[in-house]
Amino acid sequence: MSQTSVTSARSTAALIRNEPVQARSTARLAALLDAAAAVIDEIGYERLTTAMVAERAGASIGTVYRYFPDRIAVLQSLSARNFERVVERIDSAVESSADSIAAVGAIFDTLVDAVRTEPGFASLRVGDVIDLRPAEGEPFNAVVADHLVDALVAKFEIDGGDETRLRVQVGYEVADALVARAFAADPAGDAELLTRARQLLHDIVVPGRH
Repeated sequence: MSQTSVTSARSTAALIRNEPVQARSTARLAALLDAAAAVIDEIGYERLTTAMVAERAGASIGTVYRYFPDRIAVLQSLSARNFERVVERIDSAVESSADSIAAVGAIFDTLVDAVRTEPGFASLRVGDVIDLRPAEGEPFNAVVADHLVDALVAKFEIDGGDETRLRVQVGYEVADALVARAFAADPAGDAELLTRARQLLHDIVVPGRH
């Protein structure tokens, strides 16, 4: 992960009440987040409660509160895990691409695949949908966009200046919103909307290249 991502992203460990240091505690935390993700897939993040997490995980409510002070902390921790996982997928997609143009398409496909396969991701994604005031730190989507630029610069030695970063940030925000809409309208993903979103990302990030 790039230095920008490391310093800007809120880690899962920073969001939980007691950082697990033993394998059993780590497994328990993972089970709680898995349970939260499963509930979110069924009813959305807005209605999630700590009691639902406890019930789905087969744990006591006290166990949930041992790690999370409230439902917002659960959502923040799950979004941080989503962030870490999608960044890993993006890195792999960029690394396996032949050039930067192909990498942009691969990044979009990675985002769509995360929606389809990562529990809880379709609704929560990397957490910017959570309405928190005041906002805490840099939006996750902006951190993901910066990481995309860093990955593309490292692999293909493209210009990583402010203009490139702005284009990638705008492109990612547009793609994220349209992908969310595509799956809200159709559980399988509206094919036409996804195709248009993929093209828009390409046009914004690499204008004039077709």
